[in-house]
Amino acid sequence: MEKTWRWFGKKDKITLSMLKQIGVEGIVTALHDVPNGEVWTREKIRDLREYIESYGMRWSVVESLPVCESIKYAGPDRDKLIEKYKESLKNLSLEGIHTICYNFMPVLDWARTDLAHPNPDGTSNLFFSHAQFAYFDCCILKRENAEEQYSQEVLEEVEKLKQTMTPEDDHRLVENIIVKTQGFVNGNISENDEHPVELFRQLLDLYKGITKDQLRENMRYFLSAIMPTCNEYDMYMCVHPDDPPFPILGLPRIVTCDDDISWFLKAVDDPHNGLTFCAGSLSAGAHNNVTELARKYADRTWFVHMRSCKVFPNGDFTEASHLGGRADLIELARIFEKTNPNLPMRVDHGPNMLGDLDKGYNAGYTFLGRMFAMGQVQGILATVDRELGINQK
Repeated sequence: MEKTWRWFGKKDKITLSMLKQIGVEGIVTALHDVPNGEVWTREKIRDLREYIESYGMRWSVVESLPVCESIKYAGPDRDKLIEKYKESLKNLSLEGIHTICYNFMPVLDWARTDLAHPNPDGTSNLFFSHAQFAYFDCCILKRENAEEQYSQEVLEEVEKLKQTMTPEDDHRLVENIIVKTQGFVNGNISENDEHPVELFRQLLDLYKGITKDQLRENMRYFLSAIMPTCNEYDMYMCVHPDDPPFPILGLPRIVTCDDDISWFLKAVDDPHNGLTFCAGSLSAGAHNNVTELARKYADRTWFVHMRSCKVFPNGDFTEASHLGGRADLIELARIFEKTNPNLPMRVDHGPNMLGDLDKGYNAGYTFLGRMFAMGQVQGILATVDRELGINQK
């Protein structure tokens, strides 16, 4: 697979010259300075593409061309926004970029409660605690009837947390859930907002009454509308699974499991409608057999995130070593190399290690931690390619 790296543009603390030195072949990025819903012009796309190419790499995948919330909840302006989206797809194609990783998750792109959960070896990882998340939902966000969506065991843990959580702990939880993991991705909430919880409530209100079936229909509407453009300009849309792969905050989630993936691929049955196979997101759900999902959907996968999670008996999960956890990355490498050895792949997140936490990187997107993970995955790929008789680049 092509070794790619999520890079956040010219202002990223991790430079392209650094990435070239560690064997990165393709860049996964976006026009982060263009507001959501605006057209990506050929000029802006070309400027960034040529900048990447000047370092001897290519712009392999767009992650992401954001799908505006109004498209997801079927707001009155969704058709206008879809037309702009189609224009951006056309412009990307004309500049030689053909793969788009996007998501259809309402409000929250991904959720973690701890961004530096300590490991025994001194590193730290992203972590999700059901009790901490329920505490945020019930006691900080104070969402109506939130308690009804949690088990008695989780609610008992919330009661214990009420006795120990300080205002500083509350602030850190807000930052972890709705600021540090979201603002740089979708622009809805940033660290400069004075009242992030209130803004977040307003975003949630947009989805009042939206069911899973309605959200599915809105996704089908969007994909059906853009598919003629995708066919004309050879653009491959690959949706990212929901992270975590279960309902949160009363919001429906529609890319969480085998049934969900099968549904959206059949709803718009076109090769240009495909999947980002994020082994990390899928392995965070104990209900998913990640290896079987890879075998079943490899021929509709256009982008791979090689990452793994460990799930605890109570459903909490941590991002694991790339050689551990529930996702067997060695077997996934065999599956995807057999299907398409040219698939772009990135290691996704990495641990915090050797001073990463002090560098101000985006949550999960460390340099040394991801470089370490890249080394592990490169070793896996070299071994698998030798097994399969695939020539190394």
